[in-house]
Order: sequence, then C-alpha cells, then structure tokens
Amino acid sequence: MLIGSPKEIKNHEYRVGLTPESAKELVMQGNEVWIETQAGCGIDATDEQYIAAGARIVDGPDPIFAECEMVVKVKEPQAVERKKLREGQILYTYLHLAPDPEQTRDLVDSGVTAIAYETVTGPRGQLPLLKPMSQVAGRMSVQAGATALEKAHGGRGVLLGGVPGVMPGKVVVIGGGVVGFNAAQMAVGLGADVTILDRDPEVLEKVGTHFEARAATRFSNAANLYDAVTTADLVIGAVLIPGAAAPKLVSREMLKDMQKGAVLVDVAIDQGGCFETSKPTTHADPTYVVDDVVHYCVANMPGAVARTSTYALNNVTLPHALRIARLGWKAALATDPHLAEGLNVHKGQVTYEAVASELGYDYRPVSELLV
Repeated sequence: MLIGSPKEIKNHEYRVGLTPESAKELVMQGNEVWIETQAGCGIDATDEQYIAAGARIVDGPDPIFAECEMVVKVKEPQAVERKKLREGQILYTYLHLAPDPEQTRDLVDSGVTAIAYETVTGPRGQLPLLKPMSQVAGRMSVQAGATALEKAHGGRGVLLGGVPGVMPGKVVVIGGGVVGFNAAQMAVGLGADVTILDRDPEVLEKVGTHFEARAATRFSNAANLYDAVTTADLVIGAVLIPGAAAPKLVSREMLKDMQKGAVLVDVAIDQGGCFETSKPTTHADPTYVVDDVVHYCVANMPGAVARTSTYALNNVTLPHALRIARLGWKAALATDPHLAEGLNVHKGQVTYEAVASELGYDYRPVSELLV
C-alpha cells in the first residue's frame, strides 16, 4: 500500500502521524511510505532520518492527498486538507466528529473511508488509541491549570501545593477515567487538596483505593458537583462519552458562584467541552475569562509535548496501520471488530451511531459494509 503522512497544520500542532521508526516498520512490510518534507521537525525527526528508514520525502501535502491510498495523521483534517480527500482513500487519524458538523459534512461529501483513533476499542471496552493522549492531556491539565492560577495569567494567585502554614489549592477533577486519574496523580503529587467526582461506583472504588487518603472521592450528582466546583481553585473537566459530544456539566450560572480567579481546564473540548462556557482555544492564545473565571480549552493539548505524544501515539496506532496496509481496510475491519469500531465515515455514509445521532445523519452499521 502507498501510505503518506503530511505535516500537521493545526495551530501549534507539532506531532506527526508516523515516526521514522514507524515508517521503517511499514516499509519492511512491503509498503511505500511518503512523508511531507519537515513533517517530523516538531519531534526532532529529520527528513534524513525518514529517508534512512526507507521513506520518500515529498514537497508539500498535495502529492500525499492526491496519490496515497492511506493518509496517516494526528489531528482531524483541516478545511483545506478536507478538500483534497477523495473517494477510495483511507484516512486514519483522530476525528472527534460529534461536535464538528462542518468536518463531518466534508468527510461525507469526499467519499473517504475515515477511521478514527478515538473510537477504536479494546477487548475490555477500553479505548487504547485514545488512552496515551488522555494520559498526556490529564497530566498536562494540572500543569496548565497551575500556570493559569498564577496572578499574572489572570488566576487567583494560588500555589497548588501550598507552603508550610498555608493551605494547598483545591483541585476538583470531574471524571475518574484515564484523563481524570492522570490529572489526580499530578495534582496529588504537587500536594494539592484533590477531589475526584464520578457517577460509576466501580470507578470511585478504584480511584479511592489507589489514592487512599491522598484524594477524596464524591459521587457526581448535582448537589455534590455544585459544592465542589464553587469551592475549587482549579476544576478539570475529564468526562468522556465515546464518540459522542460531552455533556455540559458546569453551567454558566454556576460560574457566578465560583471563586474569582478560579480556573477551568476543559480536557473534553475535543468532544465539545463539558463546561457550558467552553470554546476551543489554541496554544497561541490558550485562555479567556468568563465571569471572572479563567478558561483553558486548548483542543490539542498533547501537541505541546509533541515528541512524547507522538511516540506514545505511534505505539498504539502502528499495529492497526500495519494491519490495514496488509489486508486492506475491509478485510482488516472484518477480522478485527475492535478496529471496526473506528470506522466513522465511508463513501458518504456515517457509520458510527453516536455521530449519526448527534448530527442528524442516517446511520449505516459497519457490519452491513463488511458482508
């Protein structure tokens, strides 16, 4: 298969779809790999390293979109990239379609076969291609929140760990999944006063057992959520409904009762955000203020630590890329039901139920395409 990886063009996105090591694996399996020149510069991977791995360097993205059978990316294709996609081509990347009607419409119109990292499942229902970026984003959320809390950045001027004789900052983590767990780890490590909210008793038991007295757990009902959020210095939104838009858990009204200079970090912004006042921001301009509350809603947080993120991502995306290249998309999905869950759009049809329901498309089950 002819496989290409273009340079990412989203604002301050430094990751790349294929590392030189991944390119070499694909070449060793008999595939041809094209890499856009300088695509790996954000992770300190040079064109020469890709050439040594057996890949071909091409000028600009056009040859990749025009000729490659599979395009491997990191972030969702931007509008200018979507115009280059074509029927019969495989797009393998993060998509996050539910809160993005424009992208969904363009992918439907293109006829492309779009496989989304974030909806590929594992044998126990987990999301293994989303997990490493959730780990990165969860850990980064505390770093970002701690910086936003500094007075110079509009925050309350609170040091999360406190100092002897001064109380630590209060961190509330909404959601005890991968993002929430990693956020809590970082906040606990800094010495903050940490509370984790979730609605799943098993999740609460798991995080409670792990953190013991170092973090508190609370069932996430309306009363507990209001009490926790309005007394917090830093609130981290870490909720996820696979493939669907995130629920709006913190309302605009609640902001009025929060402490002036408190910080909201919305890690769920890729799926539309879990705070009513959330809107996507970039690393170039990461925060804004609503009702004296600082919002950090960067939609590609792991892009800031591109090298760590790219290698962590390739560890989990490469095996499926190899499988698709070896068997073709149809046979690869037919023989792996977990990979089949990743198919979101194919030849003008929406094939992921949560996306179809959210955006009003007719739903075409993947099973009907694999007969």
